[in-house]
Amino acid sequence: MAATIESTVPTTRRRSARAVAVVSSAHFASHFYMLLLPPLFPLLREVYGVGYTELGFAISVFSIVTACTQAPVGFAVDRFGARRILVAGLLLEAVAFALIGLVPAYGAFLVLMAVAGLANSVYHPADYSLLNASVDPRRMGRAFSFHTAAGMLGNAVAPVTMVFLVTLTDWRTALVLCAAGGAVVGLFVALNARALKEREEPGTAGGTGAGTAATGATGIRLLLTLPLLLGLLFFFGISVAQHGIQSFSVSALHAIHDAPLAEATTVLSAYLFASPVGVLAGGWVADRIKRRHDLFAATCFVAMAGCIGAVAALPLPLAATGVLFAVTGLFAGMVSPSRDMLIRSMAPPGEIAKVFGFVSTGFNLGGIAAPVLFGFILDRSDPGFVFWVVAFVCLAGVFTVTSAARARSQA
Repeated sequence: MAATIESTVPTTRRRSARAVAVVSSAHFASHFYMLLLPPLFPLLREVYGVGYTELGFAISVFSIVTACTQAPVGFAVDRFGARRILVAGLLLEAVAFALIGLVPAYGAFLVLMAVAGLANSVYHPADYSLLNASVDPRRMGRAFSFHTAAGMLGNAVAPVTMVFLVTLTDWRTALVLCAAGGAVVGLFVALNARALKEREEPGTAGGTGAGTAATGATGIRLLLTLPLLLGLLFFFGISVAQHGIQSFSVSALHAIHDAPLAEATTVLSAYLFASPVGVLAGGWVADRIKRRHDLFAATCFVAMAGCIGAVAALPLPLAATGVLFAVTGLFAGMVSPSRDMLIRSMAPPGEIAKVFGFVSTGFNLGGIAAPVLFGFILDRSDPGFVFWVVAFVCLAGVFTVTSAARARSQA
């Protein structure tokens, strides 16, 4: 009997690892798509005969469509299963980006960005549903961390890939080639679909539904419960803070220190490279603390607020600012697995896709609001105020994450 149990453990680990690899490849592709176009903006201005405002509007169209469709897609995943929907999203987004390269007209560009936004809405509901059903609950934190790190890697690889391909060929061919790569990922997921379970087995949920399920709420009523509304606000705050650092810190540091853009970008790179390290470490922590992921997440937010607040308050040299950015990135990464474990604990069995689809909409809403907010600050105020706002949002995250956990336990 003992020998049978021991022989089963490696098999379970292999199955979990394979499932994580398959789902994480899809998350890599989703983030890879997101950052393909910004490096092309100087070229696209000439191709379409528009300005950066019109190009930025196209990116907003992508985010708005994803925000509007992500929760409904979550309902579809819970009802019809995640595997086919995930593959369909990967292939549809590949087609959309290939057509952007093949049809150089601004009107078509807007329509195709809307299609890509629809395709993008499948990833969070489908990915988290498949991971929850396919991975050993004892390793769920690490599974979430690899999933998040794969997305970050997609962000990092996309601009470099696009710039490299444009040096070898024209931008249209480069975009089609990148889209073809996304289609290959879709086929990879389809061929390995058997490694992914559609539904969690009874008795193996590992704590899902610990709070909200007790209310008996399902469907739309479930999404309107206080814990999940706070979860939505929590994700919105994370998105605003991330946009403040990733999209506007270079401009703020350039203005504050009168530093060359290359040096200011190096400071941001310290944050970006530290974040995946933090994610992987955070997955290990999330699996070991078992409960009270909210307290660990709150501690990370306090540390982030302290570091960014120091950047705002103190006349630091740029090198010291880089160190604080690296520490901020480390804690920003560490919070992600515990964040996901907390949201997972709010999902009743069979409802996890709609739960993650709903709260992840906060990311998209933050992506719509944050650029306007921080752009206004840079145009009208002291650039250091960008960092004060990020620090404040991090402190607000302490309130939202602890309040969400408290509401879950009282449900």
